[in-house]
Amino acid sequence: MSNYKPNESKREEFRRYLERSGVLDALTKVLVSLYEEPEKPDDALEYIKKHLGGTSGLTTETENLEKKLQDVEAENRELKTKLEKLNIADEE
Repeated sequence: MSNYKPNESKREEFRRYLERSGVLDALTKVLVSLYEEPEKPDDALEYIKKHLGGTSGLTTETENLEKKLQDVEAENRELKTKLEKLNIADEE
């Protein structure tokens, strides 16, 4: 019975951590929205991932846009170099 209090204390500490970090609130909101769905999705876990992972979707989109920007910047450098070569050739 003496081991019960430390475990309970760790649980309580972890619960406070989840509460402070907003995890409990976010999970509650997602579960409530799932509960209020008139037609329940076939895959509840996927629903939770989609609605909870909103920021991860944005992270993926940001990464894709950053990659696209790098590609466009590289293409822009290439085109500038070609244009400079054409201008030099026209001057000669």
